[in-house]
Amino acid sequence: MIEVKNLSKSFEGFKALDGLSITVPKGSVYGLVGPNGSGKSTLIRHIMGIYRPDGGEILVDGKPVYENPEVKGRLGYIPDDIFYFTQANIMDMMKYYSSVYPSFSRERFDKLSEVFRLDPKKPIRKMSKGMQKQCAFHLCMSLCPDYVILDEPVDGLDPVMRRQVWSILSADVAEHGTTVLVSSHNLRELEDVCDRVGIIDKGSVILERSLLELQDNMCKIQAVFPEGSVIPPELEVLKEESTGKLRTLIMRGNASEIEDKLSLLEPVYMEALPLSLEEIFVYELGGADYAVKEIVL
Repeated sequence: MIEVKNLSKSFEGFKALDGLSITVPKGSVYGLVGPNGSGKSTLIRHIMGIYRPDGGEILVDGKPVYENPEVKGRLGYIPDDIFYFTQANIMDMMKYYSSVYPSFSRERFDKLSEVFRLDPKKPIRKMSKGMQKQCAFHLCMSLCPDYVILDEPVDGLDPVMRRQVWSILSADVAEHGTTVLVSSHNLRELEDVCDRVGIIDKGSVILERSLLELQDNMCKIQAVFPEGSVIPPELEVLKEESTGKLRTLIMRGNASEIEDKLSLLEPVYMEALPLSLEEIFVYELGGADYAVKEIVL
């Protein structure tokens, strides 16, 4: 389990993290989402022990990460910007990783070579961005890590390889109990793989819940009400749009409970629709303030 407790970090007077706390359960796939500049990458670098926190603590299975080689040896990390030694090819990096990580499996490396068909003699820096990401996954998963930390992991990969990568990660979670923390702007993909989500903004956690709890706490209602109907004041409406007589309401709360209360208005038509993770993300961050704005140029 990864525990981040009251983490704070400032850079030249700018507070990047402000008392942030999250818990990543063991064996889960945890999605970390937030707008640009919210502190996601800074948080991940603390979890990896790259940054020293100004305050708070980061624990992996109860042990601190910073300057702790034993804990770091159990972590696999793929950053957004990948770095390898100049002129190194994947075989060079394989030899380096196997000398640093006791858990490195040459057997797994060879098996993954059938999936990631990379030129073993080509310098990694001369590969495309997508091929470099494949190289990163090939090496990371060969570490047999207990924890996999990913920052924009599938950026640059084609759709087929994206599915392949998620399949490998999901199998590792199911078979070995691997814990995955992934930060991504591709919320549609996170929706398919994550079982827990943390939304952060301005260096703080807005909410942290299982994906099912998140989806059960907000819904979209489309309805046609009799003229003059007023939504009960105890219902929290986050956004409302109308197309003719059809009203679309984004509401906070359980869908069935909301439908029960709205049914008292005797609607001509009413349907509750689930919200995507992307829609939940927008409305949890403040609705209109984060919605796409139409600008006339």
